[in-house]
Amino acid sequence: MEHLIFLSSGVVKVEMTPVPDIFRAELDTELRSILGTSQLGVYDMMRYHLGWIDEPGQPRQEPGGKLLRPILCLLACQAVGGEWRQALPAAAAVELVHNFSLLHDDIEDASPERHHRPTVWKVWGQAQAINAGDSMHALARLALFRLEGRGVTQERVLRAAHVLDETCLQLCEGQYLDICYEGCLDIGVEDYLRMIGGKTAALIEASLHLGALVGAGDEKATGHLRHFGRDLGLAFQIQDDVLGIWGGEKTTGKPADDIQRRKKTLPAVYGLKAARAGEREELRRIYGQEAMGKEDVTRVVGILNRLGARGYAQGMAEQYYQEAISQLEASGLPPPALEELKGVAASLMKREY
Repeated sequence: MEHLIFLSSGVVKVEMTPVPDIFRAELDTELRSILGTSQLGVYDMMRYHLGWIDEPGQPRQEPGGKLLRPILCLLACQAVGGEWRQALPAAAAVELVHNFSLLHDDIEDASPERHHRPTVWKVWGQAQAINAGDSMHALARLALFRLEGRGVTQERVLRAAHVLDETCLQLCEGQYLDICYEGCLDIGVEDYLRMIGGKTAALIEASLHLGALVGAGDEKATGHLRHFGRDLGLAFQIQDDVLGIWGGEKTTGKPADDIQRRKKTLPAVYGLKAARAGEREELRRIYGQEAMGKEDVTRVVGILNRLGARGYAQGMAEQYYQEAISQLEASGLPPPALEELKGVAASLMKREY
């Protein structure tokens, strides 16, 4: 399927290769196997968060999340010449780590909804939601040890565990900075990039790293895949920042309240630095308040629009997207693998949620 991406440098045609349905089906089977059949309530909280059941515990028919990270893991394994099914435990592990972080993020950000449903902490309370997140983190680590049953050597399993643990630490560091920055008014672009490099880009990089590791890829290809993942992760988060202000709750499935929560997303960081004296003082006054009203949010969005903050952020997302594609093209991977990975990257740049 051909898709057009409208970038500031012109219109780019990209082949959008659909991800095979079998990837999603087998990932679902792997994840359900890892969670098992326990009737203990903490498992139902995890199943609810993953979209498998509703609040009373009845199965849901709606499709789950995007599965971006595990699909990239499987594609990376296949790209370096491995058998993608061998990487299913690693792919499941990164998806569980991602969701463990979301469970905790929802508590830390006091987010009442995700994907148009109440978040776990809103249904079961903060303490039990923390337990659900911690349990999911432990299951992610245990999932990696299922690699041995897929024929992966102990040495590579240990390396995979090291990669995952380092990545979890980077996630926590990035989230720490994200929360710290809410109370700061002098955050620069480099500070922002350090923060999203931890909270978002690290896990996307790790997804590709783990896939290449399981597939026994050579150092050159693995290195380029890792850089591709990191640059793609940066582009992904910047795009998410744009959607967090201009996307709308109906599209994104969660309230567009990044401004109200004083998050230092890229448009806000740019606005606080680029505004002239009068508007800069207005922004600093609003962001310095303990709480923002709807009128304050409207005022901030108006200033960001006049400053061209949306275009600035989209331009930086494009820059990292192009760098990610350059890393792929330098990897020496076979053309079919390149096109599949490019297709996933292109789909992220055109997403609306």
